[in-house]
Amino acid sequence: MDNSRLAGKVAVITGGGTGIGAAAARRFAAEGADVVLVGRREAPLRAVAGELGERGMALAADVTDRVAVRAALDAVAERFGGPDIVVANAGGHGLGAAGEMTDEDWRRGLHANLDTAFVTIREALPALERRRGNVVVVSSIAGLAAGPRACGYVTAKHALIGLTRSLARDYGRAGVRVNAVCPGWVRTPMADGEMDELAADRGIGREEAYALVTRHTPLGRPAEAEEIAAVIAFLASPDASAMTGAVLVADSGAGAVDLPTIAFDEDAGRAPA
Repeated sequence: MDNSRLAGKVAVITGGGTGIGAAAARRFAAEGADVVLVGRREAPLRAVAGELGERGMALAADVTDRVAVRAALDAVAERFGGPDIVVANAGGHGLGAAGEMTDEDWRRGLHANLDTAFVTIREALPALERRRGNVVVVSSIAGLAAGPRACGYVTAKHALIGLTRSLARDYGRAGVRVNAVCPGWVRTPMADGEMDELAADRGIGREEAYALVTRHTPLGRPAEAEEIAAVIAFLASPDASAMTGAVLVADSGAGAVDLPTIAFDEDAGRAPA
């Protein structure tokens, strides 16, 4: 790992207290960046920031609230002078098929997954233009294909890709790059909860549930949060200087599988001899 690739940069990461956001914070700090973690839950943010020492800062804020985001960015500028990088990672559920969802369920899914990114990035744009910075949007393979009974989540994650491309189109001439990453199953606390639900339904354990949901992917396993953090760090780094509007998929190969042919593979999920 290049521990100076992001030296002198200031990264703001939303939803940085756990999972992919926390892993990204650790990766950015290891590569030389100062890191500001922003989100609703102060305790996990402070815990991760504490690991980073002087490089870390935690700010509790609702990142769908323009005033709160503006105040957080002012605090970032006062301490570090940034931001140079925004990682729009905050998200949540939007579960249910369309006919099962209430208006509130629908709004909650868009609010948690789309508004969090839009408001944070919009408020950071003046600083990103001044500093010729960049944005990494954390979408999902749910932004490329639909899972069952997750209408709000799938719709919002698709919209994040549209947001990424729109921002790239409009702000590239100002020197701002905007790219997205689409993880598949990643071993995080949120995914653990989903595996526990599946495990309870099937009468199996959590690890068996992870094996079940990844059995048809070429790698046959979920990603670790640190693996997704490495992709995010690449997109935010000078190594990706010619990339904007790009969507990188990190899904253990799930998107490479032709689903209608799975039935023809008698040894689906097993490595070839």
